[in-house]
Amino acid sequence: VQLQASGGGSVQPGGSLTLSCAASGNTYSAFNMGWFRQAPGKEREFVAAISYRGIDSSYQDSVKGRFAISKDIDKDMASLQMNNLKFEDTGVYYCVAGRGPFGTDRYRAGYYDLWGQGTLVTVSS
Repeated sequence: VQLQASGGGSVQPGGSLTLSCAASGNTYSAFNMGWFRQAPGKEREFVAAISYRGIDSSYQDSVKGRFAISKDIDKDMASLQMNNLKFEDTGVYYCVAGRGPFGTDRYRAGYYDLWGQGTLVTVSS
């Protein structure tokens, strides 16, 4: 199974972008999916995650109210709608997927079995 992320780009502060992630291959069981990001010179951090049925979701505090994660259950696809983007949102965004129980481990990178190739989001004026 592979993850393919798309939708990154450059935007001015206050702008919006939508990231998409699709799982391909033998997706015989549904995935919990999410996004991590890594800014230049910083450690990778959790951004958002959603359960495989799309019912339960979580966000990093700094993106709450601005980002929204959603999931297409039938297609094992996840999207991250990012609004009111800020300079500090700049980074490489990684799509992730995991099959374990969707508990507190959802915030840990190690929970996710699959990682996409990353898509760059640049917020600049």
